[in-house]
Amino acid sequence: MDGACLELSGKRVTEDLPSGSDELTIVRRAQAGDRAAFDALVRRYDREILQLALRVVRSEDEASELYQEAFLKVYRSLSRFRFESSFSTWLYRVVMNVCMDHLRRRQRRKEVQGPVAEDGQPEFFQTIAEERATLDPARTLHSKEIDGRIRAALNALSPRERMVFELRHYDGMKLRAIGRICGTTEATVKNCLFRATQKLRTALVDMI
Repeated sequence: MDGACLELSGKRVTEDLPSGSDELTIVRRAQAGDRAAFDALVRRYDREILQLALRVVRSEDEASELYQEAFLKVYRSLSRFRFESSFSTWLYRVVMNVCMDHLRRRQRRKEVQGPVAEDGQPEFFQTIAEERATLDPARTLHSKEIDGRIRAALNALSPRERMVFELRHYDGMKLRAIGRICGTTEATVKNCLFRATQKLRTALVDMI
């Protein structure tokens, strides 16, 4: 199977699937080589995976390549899914590994804006003075400079720190959910997130 196999045809291939098929049934059929079932899984998660790829590389062309690479890896490793977790958790773990590998190769990142933290305190980027592009050229330039500073600080994080930070502050995932995806404990994720935040605070101390 190559990238072309992930392209969706004009006909809805899910017409071959039984009405009301649950996800585990579809996964089992995909594991047995059912192309329609695998395409149904791709369609179910393609938007989330593509959005994650876009945030990692900030380029539609590169995101498309990363998306294809992720689902190709899912296709090749699907037989190793043992139903010991939800399929979505397993899928995110595979995709996260692909993204981390990419981050190791290409250090590029997008500024993130996150929701309220679990402890009720403002998220990290909410502590940075907001500078939106306006009709004022000076403020627009300053905003670009801030974006550049933040991206540079993110580039200095390890791939795992960046992915944990991405999932927490951009996707708004709970620490426990990130731990399941990473195959580790909530405490380990919390420590990783703490290290990433401290590094960013140090790099951006004059902006906080």
